[in-house]
Parts: sequence; C-alpha cells; structure tokens
Amino acid sequence: MQQSLTREEFSLFSLEIEKPETDLTSVDEIVEHFKNLIEADPAAKYIATFDHYSHTSQLPNGQISEEIKAACNILFCFGFALPTPEVMAVRPRSIGIAELQNSFFITFMEAPMPVANTAMENWAKSICREKHEAELI
Repeated sequence: MQQSLTREEFSLFSLEIEKPETDLTSVDEIVEHFKNLIEADPAAKYIATFDHYSHTSQLPNGQISEEIKAACNILFCFGFALPTPEVMAVRPRSIGIAELQNSFFITFMEAPMPVANTAMENWAKSICREKHEAELI
C-alpha cells in the first residue's frame, strides 16, 4: 500500500442558520430539499442519506454533544470526470446537517472542483429565506 498526500489540510465550509431564517423545520426537510437539488443537477447523483445521530446513539459508547438534536449526512457524487484512480479517495461528496437548539448547522468539505463548491454553497444558502445575506464561514 502506498500513502500519498493530495492536500495538507481539509478546508471546511459551514453555515449556521437560525431557525427563524428558514422555512424548513427539521433535518429531514433539509435533507429532502438537498436531495431535490442534487437530483435536479445533471452532473450530480444522489446516493444515500445517513442518519448519523441514530447510528451514534445506538453505539454502546456513542457520544453526541448535548447541543445536537439531530444529525444526517446526505451523500452524492458529481460526475464531471474520472481522470485518475486516486480521485476515488475523495469521492463521493457529503453535506452534513445538524439541528441545534435554535439553528441548523450545514457543513461540507471543500471539493477539488470549484464548480462543485459553488453548487454546494448555493444549495446550503438556498435554505435561507434571505439567500443574499447567508455567508459560509
């Protein structure tokens, strides 16, 4: 087995949306919203939804921060190109959605393709009522 580095650090995009700033009321509704956006994108393919909260809460030693009320990952892939076998290590993509007491926290890892990052940023911002005010941190 060979080990190689493609990046020295992982860049994350995150957006915290206060509950009054969105019409969506649960992690499940946000997942469904993202699923619809993914399925409408000709270069993206929905794969699955993973209920991270349920999984972790069922583990004998599972630990979940008290501030997290629900948490899912939506998995999908952008199919622009498959230039090398190594690119398989950074696919598929995932967006994490966590419900906190008064907000929803959306996060994803930076993709190596700017067009994929733009799509994921737009998807995250689309759940805000005031899309132009939402900024990823």
